[in-house]
Amino acid sequence: MTSEARRCVCPGSYDPITNGHVDVVTRASRLFDEVVVAILHNPGKQGTFTVEERSRLIEESLGHLPNVRVGAWAGTLVVDVCREVGAASMVKGLRGGTDFAYELPMAHMNHHLTGVETLFIAADPTLQHVSSSLIKEVVRYGGDVSGMVPDPVLAALRERLG
Repeated sequence: MTSEARRCVCPGSYDPITNGHVDVVTRASRLFDEVVVAILHNPGKQGTFTVEERSRLIEESLGHLPNVRVGAWAGTLVVDVCREVGAASMVKGLRGGTDFAYELPMAHMNHHLTGVETLFIAADPTLQHVSSSLIKEVVRYGGDVSGMVPDPVLAALRERLG
């Protein structure tokens, strides 16, 4: 076995982080020495939360995991993020077949481009219906998303959209 740290990247927009994201990152943190939560964003698009706000919410939601760090990248391929941080793998959560159909071609392309492996973690069945966009829509129309997002995110969503 090599003495080099096993590091992975968990990429996403995280606008905002959900309990589904927290579950995937937590499980990845048990498999790898270090997990880099990579906020990938398009500077030309306006998100609900700024990159700085997303970063803060992720840190508040994952601060209990000592081997997780957060970073933000704009206008770059996720494989270039992996190369920059020294990760040979990325971890993605799958909620169902639609996610798999979307993610599989990207996993093949990423491997073709750089050899980076993509590992898929099946979503917790109790969180399969949770997505950032659906969470925002429910909050915007007055619905309760308690239990689907970390408490700091719930407060931020209510303040921003409620």
